[in-house]
Amino acid sequence: MRLKDGFVVYDLCGTKVVLAQGLANIDFDRVLSLSESAAWLWEEARRQGDFTVESLANALYEEYEITPSDALADVTELVAQWQQEGVCE
Repeated sequence: MRLKDGFVVYDLCGTKVVLAQGLANIDFDRVLSLSESAAWLWEEARRQGDFTVESLANALYEEYEITPSDALADVTELVAQWQQEGVCE
C-alpha cells in the first residue's frame, strides 16, 4: 500500500487534519482528523513509501510503549479508515 499523492497533513488550530492540496480540492465536509499517533503514522507511511499494516504496526510498537497486538489492532483500524476515505491505495 501507499498514501496517494496530493494529500497533506495540516495543523488547524492544534488539530492535525488530512486535506487535498490546493484550495480547489478542499472539501470541508470530508476532513480526516488525526490523533497525535495517527499523524505520526501518516508521516511514517510517507517515509516508508510502500507500506504494510504490519510494517506500520512494528514502527508504532517501536516508537510508543504499547503491545505488539495493540499496535497491530490500532494500525489495522487506521489503515481501513484511510482506505475508506480514499487517501491510500
